[in-house]
Amino acid sequence: MNRKCLNSLAGVCVATLILSGCAKKAEPTPAAPPVVLVTKADVADVPIFSEAIATLEGSTNSQIYAQVNGYLLRKDYQEGTPVKKGDLLFEIDPKPFQANLDKANATLQNNQAQLKRTQQDLDRYSALVKSGAVSQQEYQNEVQTVQSAQANVDAAQASVTSAQIELGYTKILAPINGIAGKAVVQAGDLISPSVQLTTISTLDPIEAVFTVTEQFYLQRAEELARIMQIPQNDRPESIELLFSDGTPYPKKGRFEYVNRQVQTSTGAFSVYALFPNPDNVLRPGMYAKVRGVTQNISQAILIPQRCVNELQGIDQVVVIKPDNTAEIRNVTTGDRVGSLWIITSGLQAGETVVVEGIQKCQQGMPVTPQPYVPDTPPLPLSTTNSPPTTPANP
Repeated sequence: MNRKCLNSLAGVCVATLILSGCAKKAEPTPAAPPVVLVTKADVADVPIFSEAIATLEGSTNSQIYAQVNGYLLRKDYQEGTPVKKGDLLFEIDPKPFQANLDKANATLQNNQAQLKRTQQDLDRYSALVKSGAVSQQEYQNEVQTVQSAQANVDAAQASVTSAQIELGYTKILAPINGIAGKAVVQAGDLISPSVQLTTISTLDPIEAVFTVTEQFYLQRAEELARIMQIPQNDRPESIELLFSDGTPYPKKGRFEYVNRQVQTSTGAFSVYALFPNPDNVLRPGMYAKVRGVTQNISQAILIPQRCVNELQGIDQVVVIKPDNTAEIRNVTTGDRVGSLWIITSGLQAGETVVVEGIQKCQQGMPVTPQPYVPDTPPLPLSTTNSPPTTPANP
């Protein structure tokens, strides 16, 4: 083969390579729509619970003081145990007070004898003045003497009564039923009315004290006023109490009252509730949560909290349309109920929303929806609770 033929063959090969490089590439296979997990917006009548941190106090707290000065003979109760009204708590040495009583009785007897003598004289003068044996002036003087003697008797009788009262104060009795606290004095101490001896608290029922915001109070002022018109024992037992570990107390309490004024430092009201405590399990100073229904929402739209995505302060959900395309929609959330949000606007009951795979969705893109199955079912609406706020609302 000559050089001319070789050059022609090489040209044909180059042209073939160029044409093959310019041929149209095959189009790639389109990706399958992403898989997302979805659920339907549910509808239910929802009770809204609110919680607050409460401090427990005795429903009555009686601080025990002596009413006379004296030396303490003995303590007659066991600290931390129940006492009944009238039980003996402390005894003060009664001897000085018994001596004062004896002296007052002696004075009374002397004054009574004086009164009797002057009364006899007056009776004699009364007969003599009629016969003219004594003057009217002498008779009037005798009348005044009797009146003075009667006043002395009355004063002596008052002294006897006062001495009896002071002698009675040497026995310090429980004024209420309750649990007696630690004694701060011991036998042999010189005590006075300025020294607190102990405290007795009525624990059945026991009082739970918590706070509500001024706004919360104003929103429910009419309802609270209506409840206040109901006798205490007839009010519904609708307030739950939970211990610090979340364990519920088995007995429910009832609303008692709202304090008369707002706390100027916090802008909150103190609220009081009473709980039965027959076994004295609850004690003053304990902290617990109180929880109650503050609102009932009819036909609320509910979706899992994971459906809601916040973007620059705007809550959004991804709605799957009937043609399996995604629609990003702004919504307004209400209260949180357990693991669910209440949606107040932007979503209709029965619409399908994305729970998992939100980040895969764009406006109008097709998706492959599959049902979402939660790891654990949501709590029944009657037992779910809203998160505590600061200050906490009841």
